[in-house]
Amino acid sequence: MRMRAQLQPRIGGPAEQPWVTQAIQRQPQLANPTEGADLARTIVSIGLVVLLGIGLLLILGFSAVLLPAGPIVILLAAIPLLFIMLMVWWFDRWKPQPILLLVACLLWGAVASIIMTLVAQVIGITALALAGIDASGDVLGAVVFAPLFEESTKGVFLVVIVLAARKYFEGPLDGWVYGSLIGAGFAFTENLLYLSSSFEEAALGGLAMTFVMRGVMSPLLHSTFVVCHGLSIGFAARRGQWWLVVLMWFPGLIAGMFLHALWNGTATIVGSLGLLSLVIMVGLSAIMSGFWLGSGLLLRRNESIHTRQSLGDYANAGWLTHGEVDMLGTWKGRRAGKRWANQYPGALPEMRRLIRKSADLASIRTRVLAGIGGEKEREVEKYELDQFVKIRTNMMRRVQQPQGFNPAMRR
Repeated sequence: MRMRAQLQPRIGGPAEQPWVTQAIQRQPQLANPTEGADLARTIVSIGLVVLLGIGLLLILGFSAVLLPAGPIVILLAAIPLLFIMLMVWWFDRWKPQPILLLVACLLWGAVASIIMTLVAQVIGITALALAGIDASGDVLGAVVFAPLFEESTKGVFLVVIVLAARKYFEGPLDGWVYGSLIGAGFAFTENLLYLSSSFEEAALGGLAMTFVMRGVMSPLLHSTFVVCHGLSIGFAARRGQWWLVVLMWFPGLIAGMFLHALWNGTATIVGSLGLLSLVIMVGLSAIMSGFWLGSGLLLRRNESIHTRQSLGDYANAGWLTHGEVDMLGTWKGRRAGKRWANQYPGALPEMRRLIRKSADLASIRTRVLAGIGGEKEREVEKYELDQFVKIRTNMMRRVQQPQGFNPAMRR
Protein backbone atom coordinates (compact mmCIF):
# COMPACT_ATOMS: atom_id res chain seq x y z
CA MET A 1 0.00 0.00 0.00
CA ARG A 2 1.34 3.41 -0.97
CA MET A 3 2.00 5.77 1.93
CA ARG A 4 -0.01 8.97 2.05
CA ALA A 5 0.87 12.37 3.40
CA GLN A 6 -1.60 15.18 3.79
CA LEU A 7 -1.86 17.06 0.50
CA GLN A 8 -3.70 20.34 0.20
CA PRO A 9 -6.60 19.98 -2.26
CA ARG A 10 -6.64 22.32 -5.20
CA ILE A 11 -8.76 25.43 -4.63
CA GLY A 12 -11.73 25.29 -6.94
CA GLY A 13 -12.17 21.54 -6.83
CA PRO A 14 -10.67 18.68 -8.78
CA ALA A 15 -9.29 19.32 -12.25
CA GLU A 16 -11.62 16.85 -13.91
CA GLN A 17 -11.71 18.52 -17.33
CA PRO A 18 -8.91 18.85 -19.89
CA TRP A 19 -6.58 21.83 -19.60
CA VAL A 20 -8.16 24.25 -22.00
CA THR A 21 -11.73 23.69 -20.84
CA GLN A 22 -10.82 24.61 -17.26
CA ALA A 23 -11.45 28.16 -16.18
CA ILE A 24 -8.30 30.27 -15.96
CA GLN A 25 -8.18 31.24 -12.31
CA ARG A 26 -5.97 33.75 -10.58
CA GLN A 27 -3.75 32.01 -8.06
CA PRO A 28 -2.30 33.65 -4.95
CA GLN A 29 1.33 34.71 -5.26
CA LEU A 30 3.61 32.44 -3.24
CA ALA A 31 7.22 33.21 -2.43
CA ASN A 32 9.90 30.68 -3.30
CA PRO A 33 10.97 29.25 0.10
CA THR A 34 14.35 28.10 -1.26
CA GLU A 35 15.26 31.20 -3.26
CA GLY A 36 18.11 32.25 -0.95
CA ALA A 37 19.55 28.74 -0.72
CA ASP A 38 19.28 28.29 -4.49
CA LEU A 39 21.19 31.52 -5.08
CA ALA A 40 23.92 30.49 -2.63
CA ARG A 41 24.25 27.08 -4.29
CA THR A 42 24.48 28.70 -7.71
CA ILE A 43 27.23 31.09 -6.61
CA VAL A 44 29.25 28.31 -4.99
CA SER A 45 28.76 26.06 -8.02
CA ILE A 46 29.95 28.77 -10.40
CA GLY A 47 33.01 29.39 -8.25
CA LEU A 48 33.82 25.68 -8.12
CA VAL A 49 33.36 25.22 -11.87
CA VAL A 50 35.54 28.24 -12.65
CA LEU A 51 38.29 27.05 -10.30
CA LEU A 52 38.26 23.48 -11.57
CA GLY A 53 37.90 24.71 -15.15
CA ILE A 54 41.12 26.69 -14.78
CA GLY A 55 42.75 23.56 -13.41
CA LEU A 56 41.61 21.55 -16.44
CA LEU A 57 42.90 24.20 -18.83
CA LEU A 58 46.28 24.04 -17.11
CA ILE A 59 46.29 20.24 -17.41
CA LEU A 60 45.42 20.43 -21.10
CA GLY A 61 47.99 23.16 -21.72
CA PHE A 62 50.79 21.25 -20.02
CA SER A 63 49.71 18.05 -21.77
CA ALA A 64 49.78 19.68 -25.20
CA VAL A 65 53.23 21.18 -24.65
CA LEU A 66 55.06 18.74 -22.39
CA LEU A 67 53.65 15.27 -23.11
CA PRO A 68 54.87 13.26 -26.11
CA ALA A 69 52.36 13.68 -28.97
CA GLY A 70 50.35 15.93 -26.65
CA PRO A 71 47.60 17.12 -29.06
CA ILE A 72 47.03 13.59 -30.39
CA VAL A 73 46.90 12.21 -26.86
CA ILE A 74 44.31 14.82 -25.83
CA LEU A 75 42.17 13.99 -28.85
CA LEU A 76 42.27 10.25 -28.19
CA ALA A 77 41.51 10.71 -24.48
CA ALA A 78 38.52 12.89 -25.37
CA ILE A 79 36.85 10.22 -27.53
CA PRO A 80 35.67 7.90 -24.71
CA LEU A 81 34.87 10.97 -22.61
CA LEU A 82 32.51 12.32 -25.27
CA PHE A 83 30.92 8.88 -25.66
CA ILE A 84 30.14 8.67 -21.94
CA MET A 85 28.85 12.25 -21.88
CA LEU A 86 26.41 11.47 -24.70
CA MET A 87 25.24 8.32 -22.95
CA VAL A 88 24.71 10.18 -19.68
CA TRP A 89 22.77 12.91 -21.50
CA TRP A 90 20.47 10.24 -22.94
CA PHE A 91 19.87 8.66 -19.53
CA ASP A 92 19.34 12.04 -17.86
CA ARG A 93 16.56 13.22 -20.19
CA TRP A 94 13.65 12.20 -17.96
CA LYS A 95 14.50 14.77 -15.30
CA PRO A 96 17.56 16.70 -16.47
CA GLN A 97 19.90 17.85 -13.73
CA PRO A 98 21.38 21.37 -13.72
CA ILE A 99 24.11 21.78 -16.34
CA LEU A 100 26.30 23.55 -13.81
CA LEU A 101 26.18 20.56 -11.48
CA LEU A 102 26.90 18.09 -14.27
CA VAL A 103 29.92 20.11 -15.37
CA ALA A 104 31.11 20.29 -11.75
CA CYS A 105 30.98 16.48 -11.52
CA LEU A 106 32.99 16.09 -14.70
CA LEU A 107 35.60 18.61 -13.58
CA TRP A 108 35.79 17.12 -10.09
CA GLY A 109 36.77 13.78 -11.58
CA ALA A 110 39.20 15.28 -14.08
CA VAL A 111 40.95 17.72 -11.73
CA ALA A 112 40.14 17.63 -8.01
CA SER A 113 40.08 13.87 -7.50
CA ILE A 114 43.29 13.45 -9.51
CA ILE A 115 45.13 15.99 -7.36
CA MET A 116 43.71 14.60 -4.12
CA THR A 117 44.65 11.06 -5.14
CA LEU A 118 48.24 12.01 -5.91
CA VAL A 119 48.57 13.84 -2.59
CA ALA A 120 47.00 10.94 -0.66
CA GLN A 121 49.28 8.40 -2.33
CA VAL A 122 52.40 10.41 -1.51
CA ILE A 123 51.31 10.78 2.10
CA GLY A 124 50.40 7.09 2.38
CA ILE A 125 53.63 5.81 0.85
CA THR A 126 55.70 8.20 2.97
CA ALA A 127 53.91 7.21 6.17
CA LEU A 128 54.45 3.51 5.48
CA ALA A 129 58.09 4.14 4.59
CA LEU A 130 58.61 5.84 7.94
CA ALA A 131 57.14 2.72 9.54
CA GLY A 132 59.65 0.57 7.67
CA ILE A 133 57.22 -0.73 5.03
CA ASP A 134 58.10 -0.44 1.34
CA ALA A 135 54.83 0.47 -0.39
CA SER A 136 56.29 1.66 -3.68
CA GLY A 137 55.71 -1.61 -5.56
CA ASP A 138 53.38 -1.77 -8.56
CA VAL A 139 51.22 -4.58 -7.15
CA LEU A 140 50.49 -2.87 -3.84
CA GLY A 141 49.87 0.42 -5.57
CA ALA A 142 47.49 -1.07 -8.15
CA VAL A 143 45.53 -3.44 -5.93
CA VAL A 144 45.43 -1.50 -2.65
CA PHE A 145 46.35 2.15 -2.95
CA ALA A 146 44.62 2.91 -6.26
CA PRO A 147 41.19 1.56 -5.22
CA LEU A 148 41.46 3.06 -1.74
CA PHE A 149 42.53 6.58 -2.65
CA GLU A 150 40.93 6.97 -6.07
CA GLU A 151 37.48 5.77 -5.07
CA SER A 152 37.50 7.86 -1.90
CA THR A 153 38.45 11.09 -3.68
CA LYS A 154 35.95 10.51 -6.48
CA GLY A 155 33.02 9.46 -4.32
CA VAL A 156 33.34 12.15 -1.66
CA PHE A 157 31.91 14.70 -4.10
CA LEU A 158 28.68 12.72 -4.23
CA VAL A 159 28.39 13.14 -0.47
CA VAL A 160 28.98 16.88 -0.87
CA ILE A 161 26.19 17.09 -3.46
CA VAL A 162 23.65 15.20 -1.40
CA LEU A 163 24.36 17.33 1.68
CA ALA A 164 24.54 20.71 -0.05
CA ALA A 165 21.99 20.19 -2.84
CA ARG A 166 19.60 17.42 -1.76
CA LYS A 167 16.93 18.66 -4.16
CA TYR A 168 19.20 17.65 -7.05
CA PHE A 169 20.14 14.25 -5.62
CA GLU A 170 16.81 12.52 -5.07
CA GLY A 171 17.28 8.96 -6.18
CA PRO A 172 19.56 6.28 -7.62
CA LEU A 173 19.33 7.57 -11.19
CA ASP A 174 20.77 10.90 -10.06
CA GLY A 175 23.60 9.02 -8.37
CA TRP A 176 24.13 7.01 -11.54
CA VAL A 177 24.39 10.18 -13.62
CA TYR A 178 26.72 12.04 -11.27
CA GLY A 179 28.89 8.99 -10.64
CA SER A 180 29.26 8.30 -14.36
CA LEU A 181 30.47 11.82 -15.05
CA ILE A 182 32.91 11.87 -12.13
CA GLY A 183 34.38 8.57 -13.30
CA ALA A 184 34.54 9.77 -16.91
CA GLY A 185 36.42 12.91 -15.90
CA PHE A 186 38.91 10.90 -13.86
CA ALA A 187 39.46 8.44 -16.71
CA PHE A 188 40.08 11.31 -19.14
CA THR A 189 42.97 12.76 -17.15
CA GLU A 190 44.35 9.31 -16.35
CA ASN A 191 44.25 8.42 -20.05
CA LEU A 192 46.40 11.45 -20.83
CA LEU A 193 49.16 9.94 -18.72
CA TYR A 194 48.81 6.37 -19.98
CA LEU A 195 48.58 7.33 -23.65
CA SER A 196 51.57 9.64 -23.52
CA SER A 197 53.64 7.04 -21.67
CA SER A 198 52.79 4.37 -24.22
CA PHE A 199 53.77 6.66 -27.09
CA GLU A 200 57.06 7.45 -25.40
CA GLU A 201 57.81 3.75 -24.91
CA ALA A 202 56.55 2.25 -28.19
CA ALA A 203 55.71 5.15 -30.53
CA LEU A 204 52.48 4.96 -32.56
CA GLY A 205 52.08 1.22 -32.07
CA GLY A 206 52.06 1.55 -28.30
CA LEU A 207 49.75 4.55 -28.47
CA ALA A 208 47.27 2.67 -30.66
CA MET A 209 47.34 -0.41 -28.43
CA THR A 210 46.76 1.60 -25.26
CA PHE A 211 43.89 3.52 -26.86
CA VAL A 212 42.20 0.30 -27.94
CA MET A 213 42.60 -1.22 -24.48
CA ARG A 214 41.51 1.82 -22.47
CA GLY A 215 39.35 3.82 -24.87
CA VAL A 216 37.57 1.06 -26.80
CA MET A 217 37.57 -2.12 -24.70
CA SER A 218 37.27 -0.63 -21.21
CA PRO A 219 36.12 3.02 -21.32
CA LEU A 220 33.41 2.60 -18.67
CA LEU A 221 35.41 1.19 -15.78
CA HIS A 222 35.89 4.31 -13.67
CA SER A 223 32.28 5.34 -14.33
CA THR A 224 31.14 1.89 -13.17
CA PHE A 225 33.19 2.11 -9.98
CA VAL A 226 31.74 5.49 -9.00
CA VAL A 227 28.22 4.48 -10.03
CA CYS A 228 28.34 1.99 -7.15
CA HIS A 229 28.72 4.95 -4.78
CA GLY A 230 25.94 6.87 -6.50
CA LEU A 231 23.45 4.01 -6.38
CA SER A 232 24.01 3.41 -2.68
CA ILE A 233 23.62 7.09 -1.83
CA GLY A 234 20.70 7.52 -4.23
CA PHE A 235 18.56 4.75 -2.75
CA ALA A 236 19.13 6.21 0.71
CA ALA A 237 18.43 9.76 -0.48
CA ARG A 238 14.94 8.77 -1.62
CA ARG A 239 13.85 7.73 1.88
CA GLY A 240 16.48 8.53 4.50
CA GLN A 241 17.61 11.48 6.59
CA TRP A 242 20.96 13.14 5.88
CA TRP A 243 22.94 11.03 8.35
CA LEU A 244 21.63 7.80 6.84
CA VAL A 245 22.47 9.04 3.36
CA VAL A 246 26.06 9.76 4.40
CA LEU A 247 26.30 6.40 6.15
CA MET A 248 25.04 4.60 3.04
CA TRP A 249 27.94 5.97 1.03
CA PHE A 250 30.22 3.38 2.59
CA PRO A 251 28.57 0.25 1.11
CA GLY A 252 28.83 1.84 -2.33
CA LEU A 253 32.38 2.95 -1.64
CA ILE A 254 33.38 -0.57 -0.63
CA ALA A 255 31.69 -2.01 -3.73
CA GLY A 256 33.52 0.46 -5.97
CA MET A 257 36.83 -0.32 -4.28
CA PHE A 258 36.22 -4.04 -4.68
CA LEU A 259 35.52 -3.77 -8.42
CA HIS A 260 38.53 -1.51 -8.85
CA ALA A 261 40.80 -3.91 -6.96
CA LEU A 262 39.32 -6.85 -8.87
CA TRP A 263 40.15 -5.22 -12.19
CA ASN A 264 43.68 -4.19 -11.25
CA GLY A 265 44.38 -7.47 -9.47
CA THR A 266 43.17 -9.55 -12.41
CA ALA A 267 45.28 -7.50 -14.82
CA THR A 268 48.31 -8.08 -12.60
CA ILE A 269 47.75 -11.84 -12.28
CA VAL A 270 46.99 -12.64 -15.94
CA GLY A 271 49.33 -10.07 -17.45
CA SER A 272 51.80 -12.72 -18.62
CA LEU A 273 49.25 -15.03 -20.27
CA GLY A 274 49.34 -13.39 -23.70
CA LEU A 275 46.16 -13.73 -25.74
CA LEU A 276 44.34 -15.44 -22.88
CA SER A 277 45.03 -12.36 -20.78
CA LEU A 278 43.33 -10.21 -23.40
CA VAL A 279 40.28 -12.49 -23.49
CA ILE A 280 39.95 -12.46 -19.70
CA MET A 281 40.26 -8.69 -19.39
CA VAL A 282 37.83 -8.01 -22.23
CA GLY A 283 35.34 -10.39 -20.64
CA LEU A 284 35.68 -8.73 -17.24
CA SER A 285 35.30 -5.31 -18.83
CA ALA A 286 32.15 -6.48 -20.62
CA ILE A 287 30.63 -7.69 -17.34
CA MET A 288 31.35 -4.41 -15.54
CA SER A 289 30.17 -2.32 -18.49
CA GLY A 290 27.04 -4.44 -18.70
CA PHE A 291 26.32 -3.62 -15.07
CA TRP A 292 26.75 0.09 -15.83
CA LEU A 293 24.44 0.00 -18.85
CA GLY A 294 21.88 -2.39 -17.38
CA SER A 295 21.51 -0.48 -14.13
CA GLY A 296 21.09 2.76 -16.06
CA LEU A 297 18.34 1.32 -18.26
CA LEU A 298 16.51 -0.17 -15.29
CA LEU A 299 16.69 3.06 -13.29
CA ARG A 300 15.54 5.11 -16.27
CA ARG A 301 12.46 2.93 -16.61
CA ASN A 302 11.74 2.97 -12.87
CA GLU A 303 12.00 6.76 -12.80
CA SER A 304 8.98 7.10 -15.10
CA ILE A 305 7.01 4.63 -12.97
CA HIS A 306 7.92 6.59 -9.85
CA THR A 307 6.81 9.84 -11.52
CA ARG A 308 3.40 8.42 -12.41
CA GLN A 309 2.87 7.15 -8.86
CA SER A 310 3.76 10.49 -7.30
CA LEU A 311 1.74 12.55 -9.76
CA GLY A 312 -1.21 10.28 -9.02
CA ASP A 313 -1.37 11.80 -5.53
CA TYR A 314 -1.75 15.26 -7.06
CA ALA A 315 -4.42 13.99 -9.43
CA ASN A 316 -6.36 12.54 -6.50
CA ALA A 317 -6.17 15.94 -4.79
CA GLY A 318 -7.43 17.73 -7.90
CA TRP A 319 -4.27 19.47 -9.05
CA LEU A 320 -4.31 17.69 -12.43
CA THR A 321 -6.31 15.02 -14.20
CA HIS A 322 -5.40 11.35 -14.36
CA GLY A 323 -5.12 11.74 -18.13
CA GLU A 324 -2.48 14.36 -17.55
CA VAL A 325 -0.64 11.94 -15.26
CA ASP A 326 -0.43 9.49 -18.15
CA MET A 327 0.77 12.26 -20.45
CA LEU A 328 3.40 13.67 -18.09
CA GLY A 329 4.51 10.32 -16.69
CA THR A 330 5.33 8.35 -19.85
CA TRP A 331 7.73 8.88 -22.74
CA LYS A 332 4.93 8.24 -25.21
CA GLY A 333 2.68 10.76 -23.50
CA ARG A 334 5.39 13.41 -23.36
CA ARG A 335 6.09 13.05 -27.07
CA ALA A 336 2.38 13.29 -27.86
CA GLY A 337 2.01 16.34 -25.63
CA LYS A 338 4.87 18.14 -27.34
CA ARG A 339 3.48 17.32 -30.78
CA TRP A 340 0.12 18.69 -29.72
CA ALA A 341 1.63 21.85 -28.22
CA ASN A 342 3.77 22.44 -31.29
CA GLN A 343 0.60 23.21 -33.24
CA TYR A 344 0.14 26.49 -31.36
CA PRO A 345 2.55 29.45 -31.28
CA GLY A 346 4.39 29.70 -27.98
CA ALA A 347 2.82 26.55 -26.50
CA LEU A 348 5.75 24.16 -26.96
CA PRO A 349 8.11 25.94 -24.51
CA GLU A 350 5.33 25.93 -21.92
CA MET A 351 4.78 22.22 -22.49
CA ARG A 352 8.46 21.55 -21.90
CA ARG A 353 8.35 23.61 -18.71
CA LEU A 354 5.26 21.69 -17.61
CA ILE A 355 7.00 18.35 -18.17
CA ARG A 356 10.03 19.51 -16.22
CA LYS A 357 7.90 20.87 -13.38
CA SER A 358 5.91 17.64 -13.14
CA ALA A 359 9.15 15.69 -12.66
CA ASP A 360 10.18 18.13 -9.93
CA LEU A 361 6.83 17.68 -8.20
CA ALA A 362 7.18 13.90 -8.30
CA SER A 363 10.50 14.16 -6.47
CA ILE A 364 9.10 16.61 -3.93
CA ARG A 365 6.16 14.29 -3.20
CA THR A 366 8.62 11.49 -2.48
CA ARG A 367 10.53 13.66 -0.01
CA VAL A 368 7.31 14.73 1.70
CA LEU A 369 6.16 11.11 2.03
CA ALA A 370 9.54 10.19 3.51
CA GLY A 371 9.35 13.03 6.02
CA ILE A 372 12.46 14.71 4.61
CA GLY A 373 12.64 18.47 5.15
CA GLY A 374 9.62 18.66 7.44
CA GLU A 375 7.34 21.68 7.15
CA LYS A 376 9.75 23.52 4.87
CA GLU A 377 9.43 20.78 2.27
CA ARG A 378 5.65 21.16 2.40
CA GLU A 379 6.08 24.87 1.73
CA VAL A 380 8.27 23.99 -1.25
CA GLU A 381 5.55 21.64 -2.47
CA LYS A 382 2.91 24.37 -2.26
CA TYR A 383 5.14 26.77 -4.16
CA GLU A 384 5.92 24.25 -6.91
CA LEU A 385 2.23 23.37 -7.27
CA ASP A 386 1.52 27.07 -7.65
CA GLN A 387 4.17 27.28 -10.37
CA PHE A 388 2.70 24.21 -12.08
CA VAL A 389 -0.73 25.84 -12.22
CA LYS A 390 0.73 29.06 -13.62
CA ILE A 391 2.60 27.22 -16.36
CA ARG A 392 -0.54 25.31 -17.30
CA THR A 393 -2.51 28.57 -17.29
CA ASN A 394 -0.02 30.10 -19.72
CA MET A 395 -0.42 27.02 -21.88
CA MET A 396 -4.18 27.46 -21.93
CA ARG A 397 -3.90 31.11 -22.92
CA ARG A 398 -1.64 30.27 -25.84
CA VAL A 399 -3.77 27.41 -27.11
CA GLN A 400 -7.10 29.25 -26.87
CA GLN A 401 -9.20 26.48 -28.34
CA PRO A 402 -11.97 24.32 -26.86
CA GLN A 403 -10.65 20.80 -27.30
CA GLY A 404 -7.57 20.58 -25.06
CA PHE A 405 -5.19 17.65 -24.92
CA ASN A 406 -6.85 14.43 -25.95
CA PRO A 407 -5.07 11.25 -24.78
CA ALA A 408 -6.55 9.42 -27.77
CA MET A 409 -4.31 11.41 -30.12
CA ARG A 410 -1.20 9.68 -28.73
CA ARG A 411 0.49 7.30 -31.12
